[in-house]
Amino acid sequence: MSSGSNGARRVASILRPSIAEQRVCKSCQETLVRRNYASAATPISPKPSSSASTTFPVVGPTYTINAGVLLSRPPQITRDLTDFEKAYYFYQKRLNERLALPFTKYFYFKRGTPLDEDWKRKVRERQTAARDIGKYNAYGQEAWNDELLVGAKESEPEYIAEALISDAESTANNTSQDTSKQESIPRPHPRVTEADKKGDTQSLDRALQRTLYLLVQSKEGYWKFPSSPVAADETIRLAAERTLEQSAGVNMNTFMVGYHPVSHYVYNARKPKTDETTGVTLAGEKTFFIKGRIMAGQADLSANTQNLQNFKWLAKEEMAKYLLPPYYAAIKNALADR
Repeated sequence: MSSGSNGARRVASILRPSIAEQRVCKSCQETLVRRNYASAATPISPKPSSSASTTFPVVGPTYTINAGVLLSRPPQITRDLTDFEKAYYFYQKRLNERLALPFTKYFYFKRGTPLDEDWKRKVRERQTAARDIGKYNAYGQEAWNDELLVGAKESEPEYIAEALISDAESTANNTSQDTSKQESIPRPHPRVTEADKKGDTQSLDRALQRTLYLLVQSKEGYWKFPSSPVAADETIRLAAERTLEQSAGVNMNTFMVGYHPVSHYVYNARKPKTDETTGVTLAGEKTFFIKGRIMAGQADLSANTQNLQNFKWLAKEEMAKYLLPPYYAAIKNALADR
């Protein structure tokens, strides 16, 4: 037995007689003594001084809070197909024609009738029952050759539409009893409108494949989205609705998408100015944008109360030519790419 353990027992019996009784083992007595020494050596943390200085919150710069509107017109038609997509979808049509069962013409046309003769004439011309896959024999020796080169006219949507309409006109005129009048079937509207050809950026009938956004021009000549300061009793959404009515008129059927902003822009003035009514020094403006949609109507600046001079409906990449670079960089990620 070491001398250290003997000393611990003696100290335990002197300092704490209660733990030296027979009910407590010797090892526990030594542990209690060590804990007593450790607690005695623990320093007491000093109390905080009452003379410490009181900290005050740091007041940041004050900004004017504006509500802006990203008013958009969604795409009206699907996008143009690429040359590869056109060739691929056309190939799928021919593949379906080749793998499908042969067309049972006598189920639809009685032998020897005018419709049967008209059917035979068309099959001799295009070699297939389908009207939109060009000349192709799905059951001949060249049936395997069902692909087109990229850019072939047979895969163009306009060519396919014209083939379908011409076939329908031919059928209608051949079966009509009045041979003096040729029936004409209306063609689909072109994907490029008159506004596209004229470059009319104020028309909503342009860029039908793209999302267009409303931009307005201030009296200083800067282009921006409609925006105005938020009143004390307004939410950002209510302020956005009021702003749109004051800037672009009431001749539009619009609605706001949600209650929360989708983007924001911070303008720091070069020289802070003081508000004459409140006496508060303003460091700049913070504009929070609410997304909106137009369903009908058109913008009208004739009665606007914000001294706006002009407006345009522009796609995302077109805005870069009109908006200031910091302004465009702040909101471009909230705009639709198509």
